[in-house]
Amino acid sequence: MSNKTIVIAEAGENHCGNIQLAYDLIDMSARAGCDYVKFQLYDAAKASSSDPEKEWFKKVEVSDAMWNDLIDYSKKAGILPLATPWDKEKAEVILKSGATAIKIASFHIVDLELLQFVNANFNRVFLSTGMSSINEIERAVEALKDVKELFVLHCVSEYPLPPENVNLNIISTLQNKFPNVSGIGYSDHTIGIFAPVLAVSMGAKVIEKHITTDKNLEGTDHILSADGTELPEMVRQIRLAETMLGTNEKQLTASEKENQEFLRERFHNVPT
Repeated sequence: MSNKTIVIAEAGENHCGNIQLAYDLIDMSARAGCDYVKFQLYDAAKASSSDPEKEWFKKVEVSDAMWNDLIDYSKKAGILPLATPWDKEKAEVILKSGATAIKIASFHIVDLELLQFVNANFNRVFLSTGMSSINEIERAVEALKDVKELFVLHCVSEYPLPPENVNLNIISTLQNKFPNVSGIGYSDHTIGIFAPVLAVSMGAKVIEKHITTDKNLEGTDHILSADGTELPEMVRQIRLAETMLGTNEKQLTASEKENQEFLRERFHNVPT
């Protein structure tokens, strides 16, 4: 597997139920150099009649036909499509579409039926861990033990997430706790792009960031989303961070070797 950080652009519900806006989000993600663009799949009819967001869910629901359309558009744009199912039925839709990768939302980390289905059918899984204990994460990882590539993502389910609650040190906790997974990542809900870049410097192998074409659009996620200016800058800084991290080996650069000979002789008279 490449050492390059996997970047997931989370379109989520920020298409506002508009197919053209969904296309725009896909194009924006591809231009920025993201690896995946992700949508959420659910059946709005299953939401409780008392749910205050039921009408919103109806508006932004991605139908099975729309999902297949988004897959085709993503492939033409040069970016991989990804989806988060809200139940086993939608996971089946994702599987039938030919996908081999899937994202599990934080609130489904205890959904054993969904986890077992995903374990049996998908090769690459991104598992978010917001609102969960270490014990719950352990059980989910065990349920997904047959997945070829499992990435466990640190996540705090606050929208937006204030800096004092980001707790990026959990990345190292998860690295130590789950050394056999393919990598630890970070799913971000902060305002801005600093936290994802910092997470990469701490060893995150996957970054997920919400995206939007306009922070003033209807919906609660736009304020914490990266727009068309921030997203490519975030990817640029992530790639720069990867370059600057280098390797674990202490080696002299070519310039250092030249400077070593010159400076040691000139100032310290130390044998080289």
